[in-house]
Amino acid sequence: MIDEQRQLDVKPWLKRIPGEPGTATLVFPHAGGAAAAYRSFGLALAARGVDTYLVQYPQRGERLADPAPGTVGGLAAEIFSAADWARLGPLRLFGHCMGALVGFEFTRIAEHQGVAVRELWASASQAPSTVAGSRPVPTTDGELLADIVDLGGTDASLLDDEDFLELLLPAVRADYQAFNRYSCERTVRINADIHTVGGRDDHRVDLDLLRQWEFHTDGASTFTLFDGGHFYVDDHLDEVAELVSCT
Repeated sequence: MIDEQRQLDVKPWLKRIPGEPGTATLVFPHAGGAAAAYRSFGLALAARGVDTYLVQYPQRGERLADPAPGTVGGLAAEIFSAADWARLGPLRLFGHCMGALVGFEFTRIAEHQGVAVRELWASASQAPSTVAGSRPVPTTDGELLADIVDLGGTDASLLDDEDFLELLLPAVRADYQAFNRYSCERTVRINADIHTVGGRDDHRVDLDLLRQWEFHTDGASTFTLFDGGHFYVDDHLDEVAELVSCT
């Protein structure tokens, strides 16, 4: 498997958890999120035979010194150029929050380049066409920290660590700035199926905004809710992995 990855010339910041050939699934983290945050989910997918790639965005981990693209589309283009995805067969994508938008833009690029994307799992994310009309997310240090606390999903003790915050805040700011610049018309659609997933008690993404992903596909569309909030996946790793791997 390792030799195959080298042959494909996959960038080292795509964290592969090997599975069966022909099941390649990319996992796109939330804004400010690192690939490590999705390792447990990736292992749950791989346990079901899914060949999983966890995407590492710039400004974190081993990519700390890499400049962040200024737009969601730019980030998607960078990820698309990181491997010869056509050789991995039809792709599946799973994106959480902003990661779903990155996955959507990745799919648009892939389809334009003739690379097959079978389905996009849009998790805890408002639909692309709803972003421009939403209230911008904050970008100053104080507001970012307050927003991270409100969002949850980060160990509270780490937020008292100045060294940790020095690494975290620039990554979150870069992603939030890209999110604030994002715009997409409701008429923009992809051929891949879109499966929308969310938490029933997510106070950050209104269910109506979540449901509007259905307008962005010419394929099939499904809608599934789990108990929990914005990071519902953490409480339902096996169930979500089963859902994603069985389609």
